[in-house]
Amino acid sequence: MRHVLRRAGRGGAFALASAALIAAGLTGCSGGALDLGGKAGSPEETIRIVPGDGAKDVDPGGRLEVRLPSGRLERVAVTRIENEKPARVPGGISEDGLRWRPKDGVRLDLAAKYSVDVVALDGHGRRSARHTTFTTEVPDHRFIGYFKPENRATVGTGMIVSFDFNQKIADRAAVQRAVKVTADPPVPVAGHWFGDTRLDFRPEKYWEPGTEVTVDVRLRDVEAAPGAYGIQQRKISFTIGRSQHSLVDAEEKTMRVRREGAAPVTVPVTVGAVKMPTYNGKMVVSEMHDMTRMDGRTVGFGGEYDIKDVPHAMRLTKSGTFLHGNYWAAPETFGQDNVSHGCVGLRDVKGGSGDTPAGWFFDRTLVGDVVEVINSTDKEVAPDNGLSGWNMDWGRWRAGSALG
Repeated sequence: MRHVLRRAGRGGAFALASAALIAAGLTGCSGGALDLGGKAGSPEETIRIVPGDGAKDVDPGGRLEVRLPSGRLERVAVTRIENEKPARVPGGISEDGLRWRPKDGVRLDLAAKYSVDVVALDGHGRRSARHTTFTTEVPDHRFIGYFKPENRATVGTGMIVSFDFNQKIADRAAVQRAVKVTADPPVPVAGHWFGDTRLDFRPEKYWEPGTEVTVDVRLRDVEAAPGAYGIQQRKISFTIGRSQHSLVDAEEKTMRVRREGAAPVTVPVTVGAVKMPTYNGKMVVSEMHDMTRMDGRTVGFGGEYDIKDVPHAMRLTKSGTFLHGNYWAAPETFGQDNVSHGCVGLRDVKGGSGDTPAGWFFDRTLVGDVVEVINSTDKEVAPDNGLSGWNMDWGRWRAGSALG
Protein backbone atom coordinates (compact mmCIF):
# COMPACT_ATOMS: atom_id res chain seq x y z
CA MET A 1 0.00 0.00 0.00
CA ARG A 2 1.29 3.42 -0.71
CA HIS A 3 0.75 7.14 -0.24
CA VAL A 4 2.41 10.34 -1.16
CA LEU A 5 2.72 12.92 1.58
CA ARG A 6 2.31 16.55 0.82
CA ARG A 7 1.06 19.93 1.90
CA ALA A 8 1.89 23.47 0.95
CA GLY A 9 1.88 26.93 2.34
CA ARG A 10 -0.96 29.29 1.51
CA GLY A 11 -0.27 32.55 -0.27
CA GLY A 12 3.20 31.48 -1.43
CA ALA A 13 4.86 32.34 -4.71
CA PHE A 14 2.79 29.74 -6.51
CA ALA A 15 -0.63 30.25 -4.95
CA LEU A 16 -3.28 28.29 -6.84
CA ALA A 17 -6.79 27.36 -5.86
CA SER A 18 -7.55 23.65 -6.21
CA ALA A 19 -10.58 21.52 -5.57
CA ALA A 20 -10.46 19.56 -2.33
CA LEU A 21 -12.99 17.37 -0.60
CA ILE A 22 -13.79 17.77 3.07
CA ALA A 23 -12.70 14.29 4.07
CA ALA A 24 -11.18 11.15 2.67
CA GLY A 25 -11.44 7.41 2.83
CA LEU A 26 -9.55 4.88 4.88
CA THR A 27 -6.11 4.38 3.40
CA GLY A 28 -2.92 2.89 4.64
CA CYS A 29 0.33 4.79 4.72
CA SER A 30 2.40 6.18 7.55
CA GLY A 31 5.94 6.98 8.53
CA GLY A 32 8.04 8.30 11.39
CA ALA A 33 7.59 7.94 15.11
CA LEU A 34 3.94 8.00 16.07
CA ASP A 35 1.82 6.89 19.02
CA LEU A 36 -0.81 4.67 17.46
CA GLY A 37 -2.77 4.16 20.63
CA GLY A 38 -6.23 4.84 19.25
CA LYS A 39 -8.93 4.21 21.84
CA ALA A 40 -12.11 2.30 21.17
CA GLY A 41 -15.05 4.60 21.29
CA SER A 42 -13.33 7.61 19.76
CA PRO A 43 -15.33 9.20 16.90
CA GLU A 44 -13.15 7.81 14.14
CA GLU A 45 -13.88 4.29 15.39
CA THR A 46 -17.62 4.82 15.83
CA ILE A 47 -18.78 6.89 12.85
CA ARG A 48 -21.52 4.62 11.49
CA ILE A 49 -22.67 5.05 7.92
CA VAL A 50 -25.58 3.20 6.35
CA PRO A 51 -25.31 1.86 3.63
CA GLY A 52 -21.85 0.45 4.35
CA ASP A 53 -18.73 1.29 2.39
CA GLY A 54 -18.70 -0.34 -1.03
CA ALA A 55 -22.32 -1.48 -0.81
CA LYS A 56 -23.89 -2.31 -4.17
CA ASP A 57 -27.48 -2.66 -5.40
CA VAL A 58 -28.69 -0.36 -2.61
CA ASP A 59 -32.44 0.29 -2.54
CA PRO A 60 -32.85 3.98 -3.61
CA GLY A 61 -35.65 4.35 -1.07
CA GLY A 62 -33.91 2.48 1.72
CA ARG A 63 -32.17 3.64 4.87
CA LEU A 64 -29.52 6.38 4.58
CA GLU A 65 -27.99 7.59 7.83
CA VAL A 66 -24.82 8.76 9.58
CA ARG A 67 -24.63 8.17 13.35
CA LEU A 68 -22.34 8.81 16.33
CA PRO A 69 -22.79 7.33 19.82
CA SER A 70 -21.09 10.40 21.31
CA GLY A 71 -19.27 13.56 20.23
CA ARG A 72 -20.68 15.71 17.44
CA LEU A 73 -20.97 15.59 13.67
CA GLU A 74 -19.29 18.67 12.22
CA ARG A 75 -19.84 18.14 8.48
CA VAL A 76 -21.70 15.56 6.40
CA ALA A 77 -21.88 15.56 2.61
CA VAL A 78 -23.72 12.86 0.67
CA THR A 79 -23.15 13.44 -3.03
CA ARG A 80 -24.07 11.74 -6.28
CA ILE A 81 -20.82 11.54 -8.20
CA GLU A 82 -19.79 10.63 -11.75
CA ASN A 83 -22.74 12.58 -13.10
CA GLU A 84 -23.06 15.56 -15.43
CA LYS A 85 -23.10 17.69 -12.31
CA PRO A 86 -22.40 16.18 -8.87
CA ALA A 87 -25.56 16.62 -6.80
CA ARG A 88 -25.67 16.95 -3.02
CA VAL A 89 -28.38 14.94 -1.24
CA PRO A 90 -30.36 17.36 0.95
CA GLY A 91 -30.35 16.51 4.63
CA GLY A 92 -29.46 17.78 8.08
CA ILE A 93 -27.70 17.04 11.37
CA SER A 94 -29.88 16.53 14.42
CA GLU A 95 -29.86 19.08 17.25
CA ASP A 96 -27.76 16.81 19.47
CA GLY A 97 -25.19 16.45 16.68
CA LEU A 98 -25.31 12.66 16.72
CA ARG A 99 -27.25 11.89 13.54
CA TRP A 100 -27.55 12.97 9.91
CA ARG A 101 -30.49 11.94 7.78
CA PRO A 102 -31.81 13.03 4.37
CA LYS A 103 -34.84 15.27 4.20
CA ASP A 104 -38.23 13.56 4.27
CA GLY A 105 -39.29 12.29 0.90
CA VAL A 106 -35.81 12.25 -0.61
CA ARG A 107 -35.20 9.24 -2.84
CA LEU A 108 -31.87 8.38 -4.42
CA ASP A 109 -31.45 7.75 -8.13
CA LEU A 110 -31.29 4.30 -9.68
CA ALA A 111 -27.94 3.13 -11.07
CA ALA A 112 -26.00 5.92 -9.36
CA LYS A 113 -22.80 6.13 -7.32
CA TYR A 114 -22.78 8.17 -4.11
CA SER A 115 -20.02 9.32 -1.77
CA VAL A 116 -20.43 10.03 1.96
CA ASP A 117 -17.88 12.37 3.57
CA VAL A 118 -18.03 12.93 7.32
CA VAL A 119 -16.00 15.04 9.75
CA ALA A 120 -16.70 14.47 13.46
CA LEU A 121 -15.47 15.88 16.78
CA ASP A 122 -15.10 14.01 20.05
CA GLY A 123 -15.65 15.49 23.50
CA HIS A 124 -12.12 16.93 23.52
CA GLY A 125 -12.47 18.67 20.17
CA ARG A 126 -10.35 16.14 18.30
CA ARG A 127 -11.36 15.89 14.66
CA SER A 128 -11.68 12.69 12.66
CA ALA A 129 -12.90 11.91 9.17
CA ARG A 130 -14.50 9.10 7.21
CA HIS A 131 -15.25 8.63 3.53
CA THR A 132 -17.37 5.86 2.00
CA THR A 133 -19.08 5.14 -1.31
CA PHE A 134 -22.02 3.02 -2.38
CA THR A 135 -24.00 2.38 -5.56
CA THR A 136 -27.73 2.08 -5.94
CA GLU A 137 -29.58 -0.69 -7.67
CA VAL A 138 -29.21 -1.19 -11.40
CA PRO A 139 -32.08 -3.08 -13.05
CA ASP A 140 -31.06 -6.65 -13.91
CA HIS A 141 -31.31 -6.10 -17.65
CA ARG A 142 -29.26 -2.90 -17.62
CA PHE A 143 -25.58 -1.94 -17.22
CA ILE A 144 -23.88 1.34 -16.35
CA GLY A 145 -20.39 2.83 -16.51
CA TYR A 146 -19.06 4.94 -13.64
CA PHE A 147 -16.53 7.40 -15.03
CA LYS A 148 -14.13 10.20 -14.22
CA PRO A 149 -13.40 13.12 -14.37
CA GLU A 150 -16.42 15.20 -13.39
CA ASN A 151 -18.27 17.45 -15.81
CA ARG A 152 -16.87 21.00 -16.14
CA ALA A 153 -13.78 20.12 -14.10
CA THR A 154 -10.40 21.74 -14.67
CA VAL A 155 -7.78 19.01 -14.50
CA GLY A 156 -4.08 18.42 -14.99
CA THR A 157 -2.38 17.41 -18.22
CA GLY A 158 -2.16 13.74 -17.17
CA MET A 159 -5.91 13.17 -16.77
CA ILE A 160 -7.15 9.85 -18.15
CA VAL A 161 -10.85 9.29 -18.89
CA SER A 162 -11.72 6.07 -17.08
CA PHE A 163 -14.90 3.96 -17.14
CA ASP A 164 -15.68 1.21 -14.61
CA PHE A 165 -18.68 -0.91 -15.63
CA ASN A 166 -20.91 -2.61 -13.11
CA GLN A 167 -20.86 -5.90 -15.00
CA LYS A 168 -18.64 -7.78 -17.44
CA ILE A 169 -18.70 -6.48 -21.00
CA ALA A 170 -18.88 -9.23 -23.62
CA ASP A 171 -19.14 -6.97 -26.67
CA ARG A 172 -16.32 -4.55 -25.98
CA ALA A 173 -16.34 -3.13 -29.49
CA ALA A 174 -20.03 -2.14 -29.27
CA VAL A 175 -19.47 -0.40 -25.94
CA GLN A 176 -16.29 1.37 -27.07
CA ARG A 177 -17.98 2.63 -30.25
CA ALA A 178 -20.69 4.18 -28.07
CA VAL A 179 -18.17 6.33 -26.16
CA LYS A 180 -16.54 9.19 -28.08
CA VAL A 181 -13.70 11.20 -26.51
CA THR A 182 -12.70 14.24 -28.57
CA ALA A 183 -10.40 17.20 -28.02
CA ASP A 184 -10.25 20.82 -29.14
CA PRO A 185 -7.63 21.49 -30.50
CA PRO A 186 -7.92 18.02 -32.09
CA VAL A 187 -5.58 15.23 -31.02
CA PRO A 188 -5.93 11.45 -31.53
CA VAL A 189 -7.43 9.72 -28.48
CA ALA A 190 -7.47 5.93 -28.11
CA GLY A 191 -9.31 3.55 -25.80
CA HIS A 192 -7.69 0.68 -23.89
CA TRP A 193 -9.44 -2.16 -22.07
CA PHE A 194 -8.12 -3.41 -18.75
CA GLY A 195 -10.03 -6.66 -18.39
CA ASP A 196 -13.74 -6.82 -19.14
CA THR A 197 -15.06 -4.10 -16.82
CA ARG A 198 -12.70 -1.12 -17.34
CA LEU A 199 -12.14 1.12 -20.38
CA ASP A 200 -9.69 4.07 -20.31
CA PHE A 201 -9.02 6.79 -22.90
CA ARG A 202 -5.92 8.97 -23.39
CA PRO A 203 -3.89 10.70 -26.13
CA GLU A 204 -0.37 9.63 -27.09
CA LYS A 205 1.23 12.37 -24.97
CA TYR A 206 0.00 14.48 -22.08
CA TRP A 207 -2.81 16.89 -22.97
CA GLU A 208 -1.82 20.41 -23.91
CA PRO A 209 -2.91 23.13 -21.43
CA GLY A 210 -6.15 24.80 -22.48
CA THR A 211 -7.49 21.76 -24.35
CA GLU A 212 -11.26 21.23 -24.10
CA VAL A 213 -12.16 17.55 -23.89
CA THR A 214 -15.66 16.18 -24.56
CA VAL A 215 -16.91 12.75 -23.56
CA ASP A 216 -20.06 11.74 -25.44
CA VAL A 217 -21.65 8.67 -23.84
CA ARG A 218 -24.31 6.99 -26.00
CA LEU A 219 -24.74 3.67 -24.23
CA ARG A 220 -28.53 3.67 -24.08
CA ASP A 221 -29.83 0.36 -25.50
CA VAL A 222 -26.33 -0.83 -26.45
CA GLU A 223 -26.17 -4.57 -25.77
CA ALA A 224 -22.96 -5.22 -23.84
CA ALA A 225 -23.74 -8.83 -23.02
CA PRO A 226 -26.70 -11.09 -23.82
CA GLY A 227 -29.77 -9.36 -22.36
CA ALA A 228 -27.79 -6.49 -20.75
CA TYR A 229 -28.45 -3.04 -22.21
CA GLY A 230 -26.99 0.38 -21.40
CA ILE A 231 -29.04 3.19 -19.90
CA GLN A 232 -26.69 6.20 -20.20
CA GLN A 233 -27.06 9.00 -22.72
CA ARG A 234 -25.07 12.06 -21.71
CA LYS A 235 -22.29 14.40 -22.72
CA ILE A 236 -19.72 15.93 -20.38
CA SER A 237 -16.71 18.16 -20.92
CA PHE A 238 -13.64 19.20 -18.96
CA THR A 239 -10.73 21.60 -19.41
CA ILE A 240 -7.01 20.92 -19.20
CA GLY A 241 -5.41 23.47 -16.88
CA ARG A 242 -1.79 24.57 -16.59
CA SER A 243 1.03 22.03 -16.92
CA GLN A 244 2.64 20.71 -13.74
CA HIS A 245 4.90 17.68 -13.36
CA SER A 246 6.44 16.52 -10.09
CA LEU A 247 9.47 14.20 -10.04
CA VAL A 248 10.15 12.29 -6.82
CA ASP A 249 13.69 10.88 -6.49
CA ALA A 250 13.60 8.13 -3.85
CA GLU A 251 17.40 8.09 -3.49
CA GLU A 252 17.79 11.83 -3.16
CA LYS A 253 14.61 12.10 -1.06
CA THR A 254 13.47 15.15 -3.00
CA MET A 255 10.55 16.17 -5.18
CA ARG A 256 11.13 18.60 -8.05
CA VAL A 257 7.95 20.45 -8.99
CA ARG A 258 8.02 22.02 -12.44
CA ARG A 259 5.21 24.20 -13.74
CA GLU A 260 4.81 25.50 -17.30
CA GLY A 261 8.47 24.88 -18.08
CA ALA A 262 9.74 27.17 -15.32
CA ALA A 263 12.73 26.24 -13.18
CA PRO A 264 11.72 23.45 -10.79
CA VAL A 265 11.13 23.99 -7.08
CA THR A 266 12.78 21.28 -4.98
CA VAL A 267 11.05 20.03 -1.83
CA PRO A 268 12.46 17.46 0.65
CA VAL A 269 10.34 14.33 1.06
CA THR A 270 10.27 10.94 2.73
CA VAL A 271 9.18 7.88 0.74
CA GLY A 272 8.82 4.15 1.40
CA ALA A 273 11.26 2.47 3.78
CA VAL A 274 13.51 -0.38 2.61
CA LYS A 275 10.94 -3.10 3.31
CA MET A 276 8.01 -1.02 2.04
CA PRO A 277 9.30 0.92 -0.99
CA THR A 278 7.28 3.31 -3.11
CA TYR A 279 6.31 2.33 -6.65
CA ASN A 280 8.39 3.69 -9.51
CA GLY A 281 6.66 5.23 -12.50
CA LYS A 282 4.14 7.84 -13.52
CA MET A 283 1.07 8.22 -11.31
CA VAL A 284 -1.82 10.66 -11.60
CA VAL A 285 -3.60 12.50 -8.78
CA SER A 286 -7.15 11.08 -8.83
CA GLU A 287 -8.54 12.43 -5.53
CA MET A 288 -7.73 15.32 -3.18
CA HIS A 289 -8.79 15.46 0.46
CA ASP A 290 -8.22 18.10 3.10
CA MET A 291 -8.04 15.32 5.68
CA THR A 292 -8.14 11.54 5.67
CA ARG A 293 -7.76 8.60 7.97
CA MET A 294 -4.99 6.13 7.14
CA ASP A 295 -5.42 2.69 8.66
CA GLY A 296 -2.82 -0.01 8.05
CA ARG A 297 -5.46 -2.71 8.41
CA THR A 298 -7.06 -1.63 5.12
CA VAL A 299 -3.88 -2.31 3.13
CA GLY A 300 -2.36 -5.39 4.73
CA PHE A 301 -0.21 -3.72 7.40
CA GLY A 302 -2.29 -4.94 10.34
CA GLY A 303 -2.31 -2.59 13.32
CA GLU A 304 1.05 -0.96 12.59
CA TYR A 305 -0.60 2.45 12.35
CA ASP A 306 -3.96 4.20 12.38
CA ILE A 307 -3.76 7.96 11.82
CA LYS A 308 -7.15 9.67 12.01
CA ASP A 309 -6.28 13.11 10.65
CA VAL A 310 -3.73 12.91 7.83
CA PRO A 311 -3.78 16.36 6.16
CA HIS A 312 -3.58 17.27 2.47
CA ALA A 313 -3.96 13.76 1.07
CA MET A 314 -3.78 13.16 -2.69
CA ARG A 315 -4.48 9.69 -4.05
CA LEU A 316 -2.06 8.35 -6.66
CA THR A 317 -3.08 4.68 -7.01
CA LYS A 318 -6.14 2.56 -6.44
CA SER A 319 -4.11 0.29 -4.16
CA GLY A 320 -3.53 3.17 -1.75
CA THR A 321 -0.46 5.20 -2.71
CA PHE A 322 -0.93 8.77 -1.54
CA LEU A 323 1.09 11.94 -1.51
CA HIS A 324 0.16 13.64 1.78
CA GLY A 325 1.18 15.80 4.66
CA ASN A 326 3.12 14.27 7.57
CA TYR A 327 3.12 16.02 10.97
CA TRP A 328 4.27 13.08 13.11
CA ALA A 329 7.81 12.64 11.74
CA ALA A 330 10.60 14.89 12.98
CA PRO A 331 11.31 17.83 10.61
CA GLU A 332 14.83 16.56 9.93
CA THR A 333 13.37 13.32 8.50
CA PHE A 334 12.39 14.96 5.22
CA GLY A 335 15.25 14.87 2.76
CA GLN A 336 17.23 12.55 5.05
CA ASP A 337 15.36 9.30 5.72
CA ASN A 338 12.76 7.14 3.97
CA VAL A 339 10.35 5.94 6.66
CA SER A 340 6.88 5.59 5.14
CA HIS A 341 4.87 2.49 4.26
CA GLY A 342 5.07 3.31 0.56
CA CYS A 343 3.66 6.82 0.34
CA VAL A 344 5.45 10.06 -0.44
CA GLY A 345 5.40 12.41 2.53
CA LEU A 346 5.87 16.16 2.88
CA ARG A 347 6.42 18.05 6.13
CA ASP A 348 3.16 19.36 7.59
CA VAL A 349 1.56 20.41 10.87
CA LYS A 350 -1.29 18.80 12.76
CA GLY A 351 -4.58 20.08 11.44
CA GLY A 352 -3.09 20.95 8.07
CA SER A 353 -2.66 24.66 8.59
CA GLY A 354 0.42 26.83 8.20
CA ASP A 355 2.92 27.56 5.47
CA THR A 356 4.41 24.08 5.18
CA PRO A 357 5.73 22.19 2.14
CA ALA A 358 2.66 19.95 2.11
CA GLY A 359 0.23 22.85 2.17
CA TRP A 360 2.15 24.65 -0.55
CA PHE A 361 2.00 21.61 -2.82
CA PHE A 362 -1.66 20.85 -2.10
CA ASP A 363 -2.66 24.42 -2.96
CA ARG A 364 -0.99 24.26 -6.37
CA THR A 365 -2.17 20.78 -7.40
CA LEU A 366 -5.07 19.65 -9.59
CA VAL A 367 -6.67 16.26 -10.03
CA GLY A 368 -4.98 14.97 -13.18
CA ASP A 369 -1.47 16.22 -12.30
CA VAL A 370 1.36 13.73 -12.83
CA VAL A 371 3.67 12.64 -10.00
CA GLU A 372 6.56 10.48 -11.22
CA VAL A 373 8.78 8.41 -8.90
CA ILE A 374 12.29 7.32 -9.89
CA ASN A 375 15.17 5.44 -8.22
CA SER A 376 12.98 3.42 -5.88
CA THR A 377 13.75 -0.25 -5.24
CA ASP A 378 10.16 -1.26 -5.98
CA LYS A 379 8.71 -2.27 -9.36
CA GLU A 380 6.98 0.08 -11.77
CA VAL A 381 3.36 0.77 -10.93
CA ALA A 382 0.90 -1.25 -13.02
CA PRO A 383 -0.89 0.78 -15.75
CA ASP A 384 -4.31 -0.15 -14.31
CA ASN A 385 -3.41 0.77 -10.71
CA GLY A 386 -5.16 4.11 -10.56
CA LEU A 387 -4.74 6.35 -13.61
CA SER A 388 -1.26 5.02 -14.35
CA GLY A 389 -1.74 4.28 -18.05
CA TRP A 390 1.09 6.68 -19.00
CA ASN A 391 3.52 3.88 -18.09
CA MET A 392 2.38 2.04 -21.24
CA ASP A 393 3.80 3.09 -24.61
CA TRP A 394 1.43 4.28 -27.35
CA GLY A 395 1.70 1.08 -29.39
CA ARG A 396 0.73 -1.17 -26.49
CA TRP A 397 -2.01 1.27 -25.48
CA ARG A 398 -3.64 1.20 -28.92
CA ALA A 399 -3.30 -2.58 -29.05
CA GLY A 400 -5.69 -2.73 -26.09
CA SER A 401 -8.51 -1.14 -28.10
CA ALA A 402 -11.48 -3.29 -29.13
CA LEU A 403 -11.74 -1.37 -32.40
CA GLY A 404 -8.44 -2.42 -33.95
